[in-house]
Amino acid sequence: MKKIIDNIKRWWHTLFQVWIKEYRLVFSDLGVLLFFIALPLAYPIVYTLIYNPEIVYDVPVAVVDNCRTADSRQFARMIDASPYTKVAGYASDLEEAKTWMKERKVYGIMELPHDYSRKIGRNEQAVVPIYCDMSLLLRYKSILLATTDVSLQLGSDIRTKKIDYSPVALLSTAVGSTVSTESFFLGDVTQGFASFVMIGIVVLILQQSLVLGVLMLGGGSSERRRKNRGIDPEETDGPMSASILGKSLCYLTIYAPLTIYILHYIPVMFSLPHIGNPLDYLTFILPMLLASTFLGQMLRPLVVERESSFLVFVFTSVLFLFLSGLTWPRPAMSDVWFMLSSLVPATWGIEGFIGINSNGATLGEMSTPYLMLWALTIAYYFIAVIIEKWCKRRDLRHYKVPSVP
Repeated sequence: MKKIIDNIKRWWHTLFQVWIKEYRLVFSDLGVLLFFIALPLAYPIVYTLIYNPEIVYDVPVAVVDNCRTADSRQFARMIDASPYTKVAGYASDLEEAKTWMKERKVYGIMELPHDYSRKIGRNEQAVVPIYCDMSLLLRYKSILLATTDVSLQLGSDIRTKKIDYSPVALLSTAVGSTVSTESFFLGDVTQGFASFVMIGIVVLILQQSLVLGVLMLGGGSSERRRKNRGIDPEETDGPMSASILGKSLCYLTIYAPLTIYILHYIPVMFSLPHIGNPLDYLTFILPMLLASTFLGQMLRPLVVERESSFLVFVFTSVLFLFLSGLTWPRPAMSDVWFMLSSLVPATWGIEGFIGINSNGATLGEMSTPYLMLWALTIAYYFIAVIIEKWCKRRDLRHYKVPSVP
């Protein structure tokens, strides 16, 4: 019994000793501070400023009017009156309009066919070809919104005019319009790009900055082992499970105020969606931070030098962004990519945070991603312990002979 109690005391002593010593290693390393402090503070502001204003207005378009009637001119005037587009000029033909687009004078072309008015008068569907510059999808979205609104309004006006000239005009006046539609954009009321993407990006920034800092600390430990015959003089002798957890608690306490800043104050500062309960999404994000610290310690064998952490960061950042479901919905992914995305803490963190913060869900309603994060936390903790033990034995064998400076 005494031996068991001594082992428990030793385990807790190791945990707190590693926890305190890791603070000194973090705050004495400018490289780690850059990724633990500067990156989470600056990146959300820089990214959000880049994406503001969120919606592109007054996109210049060219009009090729082959019909030259009152109806075609009305269509062009309505396009120009839309807040999303403006008519930069009337081209004599399609080739001239293409030249304007190549010169970046316009980013869209609307060609009104010669039979536009005739088809409307015959109660047939008129087709207006639209050519868009796809180099920026936000411009394409604005042009598409403008043409959709104008076509719906024109269609409604034409139907109303025909009813007014029919025997049922009195009835139509009493009843009103045929169909009245009203749109409600849940989670992104402004339909802005920053409101859509930044809510997920800030969670990915938390994970990647944390993983990068942990990997840089691991690279520093590998360098010290290489110089000291496989022994890191900064390591605390004790149970590996306590050392791994002590390091993670150090990183977690450092990231606690940064998490509040990123998840709460950044949306407030830039008027991004923030209708959720702060206590719910801060509780939700806790296992994601823990899983990220253990993920960084799992990837330690990939980093033998401090600078190697940059390679891991560059390789994984774009991959994790695609796997998160922000750029492509996860249910539409193949089974292989869907399973891989489920192994990334930020994937579940983004899903849950958007649900709570943007859509007003409760923690209970986001139980699936919340439980998945705890599952990843537990799994990555034990894997990190096993990998760290293996790395320690490997370095002792590999660096028995001191390296030549």
